[in-house]
Amino acid sequence: MVEVKRVGVLALQGDFEAHRKALDLAGGAESVEVRTPADLANLDGLVIPGGESTTMLKLLDIEQLFEPIKSFGLRKPIFGTCAGAILLATSVSHPAQASFALIDISVELNRYGRQRDSRRTQSAPEAEFLRRAGGGNLEAVFIRAPIIRTVGGGVKVLASYRDTPVLVEQGRHMAATFHPELTVDPRVHGLFLAKL
Repeated sequence: MVEVKRVGVLALQGDFEAHRKALDLAGGAESVEVRTPADLANLDGLVIPGGESTTMLKLLDIEQLFEPIKSFGLRKPIFGTCAGAILLATSVSHPAQASFALIDISVELNRYGRQRDSRRTQSAPEAEFLRRAGGGNLEAVFIRAPIIRTVGGGVKVLASYRDTPVLVEQGRHMAATFHPELTVDPRVHGLFLAKL
């Protein structure tokens, strides 16, 4: 009997339901909503969705989830999109804010413009992404997205947009500045599930 992996989706803010659907589409794992520290028990991985990062930090504080998630990330994979990518970065600017510091990247908030500047476009997968996930370009949905300004030596860039990294991984963790959960392409979530 094959053991089904369990992936939590942080369900405090953002389109966590779209991530659950994307994980189902990618297949191979059961997704559950995470709202309390107890919900992290018996999970194989965690997805932190987009939303508004400063609001998310307040909610993490109210629910006493910040330290439990940081500790979880020292042992198990986390995938963050948009605000989730901000929370995973080691350095955040414009303005500076707290983060889990689990991926060696520096990010700057809201660098693709305001809500009205949101866009759906194509990003170019790097050879490593194509080798592991197959296919061609990635559809990328940017909504008030952060920009990755620098990547550390241990970080792999998996996709870029306008010569700027938009999908990265370091060890067990992944971060996307766009929203792969808002497309029908399961490859990004599939790459994360392969880490479990």
